[in-house]
Amino acid sequence: MSTAIEQPPFDVCGPLPSGVTVLEASAGTGKTFTIAGLTARYVAEGVAPEQLLVMTFTRNATAELRDRVRERLVSAEQGLDRVLAGEPVDESDGVLALLATGSEDEIRTRRRRLATAVADFDAATIVTTHGFCQEVLGGLGIAGDLEPGIEFVEDLGDLVEEVVDDLYVRAFYEAAEVLFSRDEALKIAREAVRNPDAPLEPEPDETLPGRRRKLADAVRTELDQRKRRLGVLTYDDLLTRLDGALAADGGRLIVQRLRERYRVVLVDEFQDTDPTQWRIVRRAFGDGSTTLVLIGDPKQAIYAFRGADVYAYLEAKETAGTQETLEVNWRSDQPLLDAYDALFGEARLGHPGIVYRRVRAADANVAARLTGAPEPRALRLRMIDRRTVETSSNGMALVDSAREAIAEDLAADVVRLLDSAARIEGRPVAPGDLAVLVRRNVDAEAVRDALAELDVPGVLAGAGTVFDTPAAADWLALLEALERPSSASRAHAAALTAFIGWPAQR
Repeated sequence: MSTAIEQPPFDVCGPLPSGVTVLEASAGTGKTFTIAGLTARYVAEGVAPEQLLVMTFTRNATAELRDRVRERLVSAEQGLDRVLAGEPVDESDGVLALLATGSEDEIRTRRRRLATAVADFDAATIVTTHGFCQEVLGGLGIAGDLEPGIEFVEDLGDLVEEVVDDLYVRAFYEAAEVLFSRDEALKIAREAVRNPDAPLEPEPDETLPGRRRKLADAVRTELDQRKRRLGVLTYDDLLTRLDGALAADGGRLIVQRLRERYRVVLVDEFQDTDPTQWRIVRRAFGDGSTTLVLIGDPKQAIYAFRGADVYAYLEAKETAGTQETLEVNWRSDQPLLDAYDALFGEARLGHPGIVYRRVRAADANVAARLTGAPEPRALRLRMIDRRTVETSSNGMALVDSAREAIAEDLAADVVRLLDSAARIEGRPVAPGDLAVLVRRNVDAEAVRDALAELDVPGVLAGAGTVFDTPAAADWLALLEALERPSSASRAHAAALTAFIGWPAQR
């Protein structure tokens, strides 16, 4: 991550994007709001719902996007209705105020287009990337290489193991030397199929690395053949098959049809793209004849979330004719943003194309909500002195000891805050106002226990379940004893629970 190169701010009420545009947007800067606003403006200017394609990367995000886009269309139409009825326009709604400018005939035309779009909303394509690929492949017939009655599966682990076992036996059953174990072969296979688009190295030959490459090639080929025989596909197969169809001889005709169908394409969470997804989008809509708007947070691309590839994002960015940024954060107060700027503003890590962009709060005059605290700062960093924890022979802090010390320090810091005169929104701070974010469930448990030692109640919210708690085990022992009262072992187990509380000797 490097410091920001100045980039013009994007205004949803400014000129509508055309060609290929990249909007870099940090969390809280209104990506979904921007997509919904742009959709309403494109519709009002004459783009029919069936000419719109909006893509994102998860089903939940798609459902939210559909709701937000439809709400924006409805609110814009109703707002223009009120304006035509003589009511003043709501100036706080910039998109509506823009649509309400012009002659009465122009406003009526925009309102009519919005009303038609609301009535025909299902004609708009708002889907996941995989859903778009499935729709396109399904409409191509045999050219799409998508068999009828296909079944989609999330996990092919069992089938991969079956393929590895067959190939492993075939390769080494009568071999004089077994070059690698079956477990190693399975690991190679899983890596080969985890990202089927990744190139394989080195060249196949009779050396150990070359034989591993041969196995990876064979696994990919055999797995594809068996999936076809079984009539199953993974969602990643949709990407690779559409990518192949677009690259084949008939690809130009497919691209032509897609460009004729869609005039505007909006891609949300574009930082999560991978090379295959970007090739599909670039081939289909990247020539500039279709309006293509890519919205994402490049800082998130470095985490490779959902298989994202940071270099695919950077390549897309380089092809864009316009690069702008969303500069207003609608979730955070200015003091917190200033603190982050101080912390990361001069960072120079990694690729120069991944930058830290400064943003401003929607209301720069908002005061910190927490007042009267011992250290009323928006952001604090606390560090453990390694001399206070157990260390290794070379003087490095031991992980378990450091984590225990951090949990205890956090609990003590919470107690100081609760015992102070700190107030939030005019009332004393309570334990329920505080949240602790950790990476692992076991870390959450350590913090909860450290707080409990200081009589501060805490509630875990995560992937755990009440059925894994000691109380659940006691309930199970009691219920099993009631189910079979004649069982001495079950009666003894129930006697040891908190319900009866006998010691083992009794």
